[in-house]
Amino acid sequence: MAIADLHIHSRFAMACSESITVRSLADTALKKGIDILGTGDILHNRWLDECEEELEEIEKSGTFKLKNTTKSPIFILSAEVSTVFFDEGKTRKIHNCILLPSIDSAKNLRDSLKRYGELDSDGRSTLNMGAPSFVETLFSVEPKSFVFPAHIWTPYFGALGSISGYDSIRDAYKDQSKRIFAIETGLSSDPPMNWLVKEMDSLALISNSDMHSLMNMGREANVLKLDTNKLAYSDIIESIKGRGAKRLSSTIEFYPEEGKYHYDGHRDCHFSSDPLKNHITNCRVCGKPLVRGVLHRVADLSSRPAGYIPKDAVPYIHIIPLNELISYSLGKGKYTKTVSETYESLIKGLSTEFNVLMNADIDSISEIGGAEIGNTIRMMREGRIRITPGYAGVFGKIEAIDESEERPAGRHGQMGIGDF
Repeated sequence: MAIADLHIHSRFAMACSESITVRSLADTALKKGIDILGTGDILHNRWLDECEEELEEIEKSGTFKLKNTTKSPIFILSAEVSTVFFDEGKTRKIHNCILLPSIDSAKNLRDSLKRYGELDSDGRSTLNMGAPSFVETLFSVEPKSFVFPAHIWTPYFGALGSISGYDSIRDAYKDQSKRIFAIETGLSSDPPMNWLVKEMDSLALISNSDMHSLMNMGREANVLKLDTNKLAYSDIIESIKGRGAKRLSSTIEFYPEEGKYHYDGHRDCHFSSDPLKNHITNCRVCGKPLVRGVLHRVADLSSRPAGYIPKDAVPYIHIIPLNELISYSLGKGKYTKTVSETYESLIKGLSTEFNVLMNADIDSISEIGGAEIGNTIRMMREGRIRITPGYAGVFGKIEAIDESEERPAGRHGQMGIGDF
């Protein structure tokens, strides 16, 4: 099995950490337990130059590793591209993730796209072209490209988002929808939510971190049925697209309640609302329209009852990032020295963050990090957690993790990585 996080960003993307370099990405991936990592932002000239300088292709496989080291995750060239266009009477803003097999294809794509926007002002390129035209151009430049809609339900930039999206993938990508084989569910939704929408049956549901800082790498990821010693570009793409025995093994999920667009809400007034219980459209504080969140949007497009599970459903697991669990357990800020030192001790003693979160013996965790952290991780594995849901750009927050909590309704199960 191989764990892949395919949607990340570099320090050249808006609101991203300056500490993100190719080498810091590699170091972080090894600590997290990530085998395959997207480069992010490969269409940005300075980041492309850094990737070309720091990485080398592995035996003409279309994947890359750090030069001059035996310890490196597999890198796959990736980018997020924002397409802004006018269609069907309104302005559309759709974010698309792409994967490419070579440095040359990235350079050629830059040349083809630069007429549509400034590619170097932001790591996430913004293009004045329709999403269908972008996909058509992408494949005309590189037939081996792979593309999927990013965080598909996000109100402002999701292909199915409530503000600038459409009601179906077919509507969003027109004749190019034939080239869409997967969608990214995003932090504010999870597989059970997406299973309620019939159109998703023919698409792979993939999960990635969309990280803007190293700490957030791997907060969502994919588990592929691949030998970690044989990770060619074509193998990775086929594993994502595959059906039956070749399908994804599983996904690793953020609790959707922690995502910053789960509930409806109005950020300025600190007001949020559960759309399944409260059918309101305007803020109770100021009267302005609420931002319709992902939970509401999924309900709009769903045709199945809550709890529906497709017969070929891919398993998943919910996690909370380890630094958040340590912070919660110790009552210390996520960025404090105490939390950082405890995190490093757990990684040093138990190999990787994913191993600590999903597989490691609780007694071993407690011995290194303390009984409170061990108990918190046990409660997370059992789904005994309560979260104040995020809304309108505000991330959700952990309220409680204890034995009195019940698992959230409609969950498909909690499984350690070794069970996949």
